[in-house]
Amino acid sequence: MTDDRTVYVLFGLLMLVLPLSSLLARRPSIGTVLRALLGWAVIVGVLYVAFGNRERISELAGTIGERLGVAEQSVDGDTVRIRQSVDGHFWAVARLNGIERRMLIDSGATSTAISEATAKAIGVTPRRVPPVLLTTANGTIEAARGRIETVRIGSLETRDLPVVISPAFGEMDVVGMNFLSRLGSWRVARGTLILEAGKVS
Repeated sequence: MTDDRTVYVLFGLLMLVLPLSSLLARRPSIGTVLRALLGWAVIVGVLYVAFGNRERISELAGTIGERLGVAEQSVDGDTVRIRQSVDGHFWAVARLNGIERRMLIDSGATSTAISEATAKAIGVTPRRVPPVLLTTANGTIEAARGRIETVRIGSLETRDLPVVISPAFGEMDVVGMNFLSRLGSWRVARGTLILEAGKVS
């Protein structure tokens, strides 16, 4: 998080320097320079605050979306619909042992995977013997095993779900095929992922 903030601050300073150098090349008055600096400082400040509170802003946007009927995730009985995000992925609001997490749904992942931080938050103790070797885009990584007592997405709940845990996942949590295969059905239609109950238990 600290490294991200540092990069963000440096980017903000760069945003100030570039227009300022362009402005000074035209030899404007001191008042014009000060007004330009103030304007850019406000923009950078707003972006910095937004970055620091992006999770709260995301939650607020989700709440507003639900009230307007355009939420990413909606529940209708035993059916959960998840709209495709602007990044092209499907993100589910899940509850792991009662703790809410935003998780990427990845049908290409064999197992559900959680970060070490999530494992600690939900009370899952990693079992590192024997280790699990996973092939990722960045090469082979070693992961620990664990089991989540309850996983709930909307009205769909399953119990005793095996997961893999590794620091290599960073802050990412992923719903894999071992959860999806317990459903009655799942499919994508017109940019919406549809999950339906059936075998979830």
